[in-house]
Amino acid sequence: MGRYLSIDYGTKRCGIAVTDPLKMIASGIETVASHDLMLYLDSYFQKESVECVVFGLPMKTDDTPSDSYIFVVRFVQAFKKRFPEMRVEWMDERYTSKLAVQAMIEGGMKLKDRRKKENIDKMSAAIILQSFLEQENNIVS
Repeated sequence: MGRYLSIDYGTKRCGIAVTDPLKMIASGIETVASHDLMLYLDSYFQKESVECVVFGLPMKTDDTPSDSYIFVVRFVQAFKKRFPEMRVEWMDERYTSKLAVQAMIEGGMKLKDRRKKENIDKMSAAIILQSFLEQENNIVS
């Protein structure tokens, strides 16, 4: 039994989050350049046991795919070829950036640190993963 990992995929960089071993809490761990993501995952999967990867599904408020949708889908197709045994799930990522900034404010993060896109990406990945955990465990927020 391994952890769950989530990816907030972007064309420039990707936020990464993982669960604790009991799959109860999601934490942002890293921001990786998109062109380095597959190598990062190769390395991470060799060090850590991961049983599921959750990708943020980029949708607009009207339930149509956002502009970045095709890039995420293409990456996931390549990911599935490289890691065919890995369970892959999707989670709606609408509003995660706004929620991430709000969480950083509530957590007391300095304005300078909140402006760093890398921190927003990591926090967004954690929100995606925590939402997935709540959905999988039928927890109502």
